[in-house]
Amino acid sequence: MPKIVDHELYRKELLGKCFDLFAEKGYGSITMRQIAQGLKVSTGTLYYYFPSKQTLFEQLVEEICQQDLRAALAELRGAQTIQEEIESLGRYIVKNEDYFIKWTCIWVDFCQHQDSKQEGNAVFKRANQQYKQAARDFFGIQNPALASFIVSFIDGLLLTKLRGDNMISIPEQFALLGNMLTLYLQQQESLNVAHSKPLASSK
Repeated sequence: MPKIVDHELYRKELLGKCFDLFAEKGYGSITMRQIAQGLKVSTGTLYYYFPSKQTLFEQLVEEICQQDLRAALAELRGAQTIQEEIESLGRYIVKNEDYFIKWTCIWVDFCQHQDSKQEGNAVFKRANQQYKQAARDFFGIQNPALASFIVSFIDGLLLTKLRGDNMISIPEQFALLGNMLTLYLQQQESLNVAHSKPLASSK
């Protein structure tokens, strides 16, 4: 009886194994033949699931984005305040620092090989939007600019670590971020309450 293949599951398995290949060689240097060799599949099999290296990479970005968000949400579960949530997120990044540094290297390398107006960059724009929406959902933030700030903060911190700055403590940075957000949101809530109060009638 012929073996029944779950193509979607197999596609995801192949994607999962591609991460280290891109981290090792970089998007610009690695070829589909090398990827096939690294995955121990034929080039025909690889092209069956992924018509091009860019298609493969874009699907990898989408898959990793979803995995990251699920893992982060699980880490935040149980936190009661935004301070606790932010610090939990910091601990999650510390536990997976090598992975996040590798991922940062991969997308920097990819962007270096793309024109800023090319469609290839759209995949990171979509992922970035998902991360921003997740920040709003995770932390109960309504302000899109504030969600963008949180994502930019994390990106900047990872780029700084990638640069080799070992003087920065990720837990300390996230504790500061939690303090800043707590104070900012308290201030905004006070302003909203003040604006919602009816004006006293003039005599």
